Amino acid sequence: MAEVALHSVRYGEEVIHFGLTRTGRKSLAISVLPDLSVVVTAPNGSPLELVRQKVRKRAPWILKQQDYFKAYLPQQPPRRYVSGETHLYLGRQYRLKVFESDAESVKLLGGYIHVGVKDRSDAERVRVLVDGWLLSHARAQFGRRLDACWERLRKQGVPYPVLRLRRMPKRWGTCTSTGVIYLNPGLVKAPGLCIDYVIVHELCHLKHPHHGKAFYEMLRQVLPDWEQRKMRLEKVNV
Repeated sequence: MAEVALHSVRYGEEVIHFGLTRTGRKSLAISVLPDLSVVVTAPNGSPLELVRQKVRKRAPWILKQQDYFKAYLPQQPPRRYVSGETHLYLGRQYRLKVFESDAESVKLLGGYIHVGVKDRSDAERVRVLVDGWLLSHARAQFGRRLDACWERLRKQGVPYPVLRLRRMPKRWGTCTSTGVIYLNPGLVKAPGLCIDYVIVHELCHLKHPHHGKAFYEMLRQVLPDWEQRKMRLEKVNV
């Protein structure tokens, strides 16, 4: 089987990731799959920069195809908050174990999230407890990871930001010109390496507000594998 290498190109504010396979074919082919992934098959010996140019040239078509397929992606069923249902935390799947208890609690034990509630049939109360537990852990996780990520950037003049949580339907994070970073609490469901990517991305914006060359140079210097982290994050379904 031919080896697949991961690459990306920028097109305006968009970043297009693609898997590149080289074969004995004579022409380059670009395909967009139903899972939104982009596959490029190029002749052996084709310079990578030439491949990037062709992908960038086809970017409008690629983005249009991805938009088309998005309408057919499987939708996550509504949460029921009952025993046996799986929930994500730091990239891992955990099953709920709901039990009746006079003292309400949420604890992570083994592969389960144990939820003590006065009435186990009260799904709304279970939801409130689980969401509250995730929110408190998001604050703690994000704070620790922000400290570690900032240490890698402070010598480049990046100010230490104010961290706040905000639910955002289409963003994992954002920042302001006054040095405030907002993170989506749902990000706590993603693997740690993806959380670090979002934090570093926003920290770089405190130095370089736009997606220009200097921004990406700083991002790649701190996280050489940021593209792979971003691709993995895009698969997280919150």
